[in-house]
Amino acid sequence: MKKILLVGDSIRMGYDKYIKKIFEDTAEVYYPDENCRFSTYVLRNLASWRDQLDCGDDIDLIHWNAGLWDDLRMLDGEPLVGLEEYSRNVERIYSAIGKLFPKARIIFATSTPVREELFTTLKRYNADTERYNAEAVRISLEHGAIINDLYGIVKGAPKSYYSDMTHLYTKEGTELVTEQVRRSIESVLSIEGKDLDYEALFSDKKSVLGI
Repeated sequence: MKKILLVGDSIRMGYDKYIKKIFEDTAEVYYPDENCRFSTYVLRNLASWRDQLDCGDDIDLIHWNAGLWDDLRMLDGEPLVGLEEYSRNVERIYSAIGKLFPKARIIFATSTPVREELFTTLKRYNADTERYNAEAVRISLEHGAIINDLYGIVKGAPKSYYSDMTHLYTKEGTELVTEQVRRSIESVLSIEGKDLDYEALFSDKKSVLGI
């Protein structure tokens, strides 16, 4: 079986259990229990997550993202992690992946757009996310990664797909994002997952997978 590692923020936490279920017959799917937050946090914890998950160094594919925490504007109006530091962190993450998971192919997922009009004290702006995405995509391509453009997939989605200002934990939002991640994994690894019945999963407004 193939081995897949998912790393990412709370957007990832909306699809990880579903991806595990989709590929349960064809791949072992690993992911940290925690929110992987911002790029500095990923850089600091990537080695620890490998050890905690006991997934070994023979991962076939890493699907990862970081950016929405980085571009969050704090009380002083500045991003949590500035674009220059973010760029350096992404470079360092690729270096770490190469050392920790030398055989892994890599998919970088762009950060998804938010409903920026709902933010109050701390702010997120889609224009910032687009700039951070562009920088991460540039670096990812230089490192031979495949791009999974979740931003582009979600950009035209109705507001009803959102469960709050950031997340897409509704049935429609979950299906949209999960199936896009599924397609990207299937394409890179040449494997096929099984279909999920999202209507049944969300029939009581709560997924049977615990989301």
